[in-house]
Amino acid sequence: MSVSTFDRLLCDLRPGLIYQDTDMRLAITPEERLIVTLRFLATGNTFASLHFEFLLGISTIAMIVRSTCDVIWERLRATVMPPPKPEDWIRIADGFSAAAQFPNCIGALDGKHIRVKKPSRSGSLYYNYKQYFSVVLLALADSDYRFVIVDIGAYGSSADAGVFRASRMSELLHSGQLSIPDSKTLPGSSGPPAPYVIVADEAFGLQTHLLRPFPRRGLDDRRRIFNYRLTRARRYVECAFGILSSKWRVFQSALQLNPDNVRKVIQACVILHNYVRMYEAAVDPELDSTMTSVPFPIEVNVRGRPGSSGMAVRDFFADYFLSPEGAVSWQMDAIH
Repeated sequence: MSVSTFDRLLCDLRPGLIYQDTDMRLAITPEERLIVTLRFLATGNTFASLHFEFLLGISTIAMIVRSTCDVIWERLRATVMPPPKPEDWIRIADGFSAAAQFPNCIGALDGKHIRVKKPSRSGSLYYNYKQYFSVVLLALADSDYRFVIVDIGAYGSSADAGVFRASRMSELLHSGQLSIPDSKTLPGSSGPPAPYVIVADEAFGLQTHLLRPFPRRGLDDRRRIFNYRLTRARRYVECAFGILSSKWRVFQSALQLNPDNVRKVIQACVILHNYVRMYEAAVDPELDSTMTSVPFPIEVNVRGRPGSSGMAVRDFFADYFLSPEGAVSWQMDAIH
């Protein structure tokens, strides 16, 4: 984070970080509160370590981090991660069409397990299939590696599909309240319009607005090309998670916090991730180079029975990617 971005962030958060001085002591300044919190999030140092760095009490540092994370979420959420409007979905779709050659795509969906210390008396609720304790960050990302919608705090033992089904995002998607635009004709096509879709991996159920790869068995060139094109678009959420965990290194070890405070830390980091992407949008050229023509290994398993409408939409896109209007020059080389 540059000095100018820090100054902008401090200006945006200052009203929520000002505390009243008393006759006994002066309040900790907004600058120091923000620096302590950013230091914790960016390094993952313990409160005991920060105690020696800033000469503040351990309990004081814990209070500062908790309250500042709340302020970051409450004051910045409306500006850096607002509820998407139809024009926002169209902008996101244009980004995926230009960057990943996947038209009518309004986001890449996936879940990330955030490692935590086992909460007391939680049994196996937080124990995931990777054999450690975690909470789930379910996120929808755009082609600029920014998070559009997040669901935070599900038990680590829950599968991504179960987390999505229980999320507010799924509820709004099924009820038609996500403001997704009407279907649009794919570029160069003279056929019927196609719906706007979210791309995800095989863990999620197939729906009209949610596409997953074809199962591995019986793959022909048409299905391999679709899986390859979908995977290229889906990798943006994986890259967003990678950028998040590499910049905010608090995620590189188990969070030694209770579940409520874990949720506050994740919320703050998601908002800060988007904030930095907004004002320092320079992209690593090595990251961009991986998004061009390099094939991505596809591991697909069938989970559940897909809906007929979702199958029809997937077949429609598969036919389009094989047509002269929707094909890209390197796709045949990528699948062989």
